[in-house]
Amino acid sequence: MANLHFVTGYPGFIGKQLVSRLLERDRRARVVALVQPRFSRDARREVARLPEKAAARVELLIGDVADMHLGLSGEEYRRLAAEVTHVFHLAAISYLGVDRRSFERVNVDGVRNVLELARDAKKLVRLSHVSTVYVSGDRQGVIDEEELEEGQGFHNDYEESKFRGEVLMRKAMAELPITVFRPSTVIGDSRTGEIDRFDGPYYTAFELVTSPLRVPLPLPGDGSFPLNVVPSDFVVEAMIELAFREEARGRTFHLVDPNPMS
Repeated sequence: MANLHFVTGYPGFIGKQLVSRLLERDRRARVVALVQPRFSRDARREVARLPEKAAARVELLIGDVADMHLGLSGEEYRRLAAEVTHVFHLAAISYLGVDRRSFERVNVDGVRNVLELARDAKKLVRLSHVSTVYVSGDRQGVIDEEELEEGQGFHNDYEESKFRGEVLMRKAMAELPITVFRPSTVIGDSRTGEIDRFDGPYYTAFELVTSPLRVPLPLPGDGSFPLNVVPSDFVVEAMIELAFREEARGRTFHLVDPNPMS
């Protein structure tokens, strides 16, 4: 039986890489990508860039993880639930400039709706959920992958919303084949150099390399704080590898650099 992979968060930076690699890795599979209406043109453009035979195995569904039945029609939802074998839930809001309700709607309610699909999916083999290391909030020291609800506080609404979403996923592990991934700060592709947006570590690096040598660039702290970043291709490859491994079912994985820069 050929697999049907359902990917949310397309055509986001990681989402488009994931779809491309899934088509290469699983050459008989079909991929269904959930796309918000405002990104439909971008999604069609990304599919058009794929090799012709691979593009023919991709279907775009217009919807939203925050809406009931993912914003799909009744027929679309029933067909998806009847055929899907692997769900990759990437869709999330990470931009800190939005209000608390927006984080709640996408990062928490969206998880509930994806879990509803997973419960309705009779052929489901694996639900892969992309969380973040920042669910640990203000905790310090070594944090185990199995730890989550430890009474931590949070620096912002994004961290708290991703925490609450992962809580829902982990509670559902008793009934569903779920794997949770917690990447650290995701940067560009290590092979091609492609990046998503010019902010975060990229902005800092740009300031460093373009500042005149005689002009000191002030940086916070004493330079000993670890900067943990991971290339997007590492995250994608790890997700795909573990999504097909039975021993990864019911487990959580930190996708991080074991030896971070300062």
